[in-house]
Amino acid sequence: MGKIIFYEDRNFQGRHYECNGDRTDMHLHFTRCNSIRVDSGCWVAYEKPNYMGYQYMLTRGKYPDHHRWAGFNDCIRSCRIIPAYNGNYRVKIFERADFGGRMMELMDDCPNLQDRFQIRDIFSCNVVEGYWILHEHPHYRGRQYFLRPGAYSRHSAWGGMSSSIGSLRRVTDLN
Repeated sequence: MGKIIFYEDRNFQGRHYECNGDRTDMHLHFTRCNSIRVDSGCWVAYEKPNYMGYQYMLTRGKYPDHHRWAGFNDCIRSCRIIPAYNGNYRVKIFERADFGGRMMELMDDCPNLQDRFQIRDIFSCNVVEGYWILHEHPHYRGRQYFLRPGAYSRHSAWGGMSSSIGSLRRVTDLN
């Protein structure tokens, strides 16, 4: 079980909401989110209800303002805990939608897809094992997209607004 606390104001001040599981809509509990404390577990927080909008990976620690979790704004409306996982990691990425074009398989982190595979866009992917985070830019920067095991036939299936992905990494810090 995990525990995360959302605070309306910076530096863990103001109204707060404590959570220990997935929540599809938290707008009734607070109007804005300017700091977060993760006591246990690994979480993905979402800008909009129903796990939509910007996504933010949160591991154990303190985030005194929304810039510390790379937030684009002070809006968090849903969250999901990432289940404990200690197995293998494997993802297949494709240069075209519906698993078309060249396929590349990864079992480890990739800080720069352009350097490794000479591609800038990923249009579909299949997460075979483990949990992964796609990043919009190389070296784990920009928008984040959390992927659970399953098939994603288009970039919109993982919440992407474009197919531009610069890096990806395994979610391994689940303490």
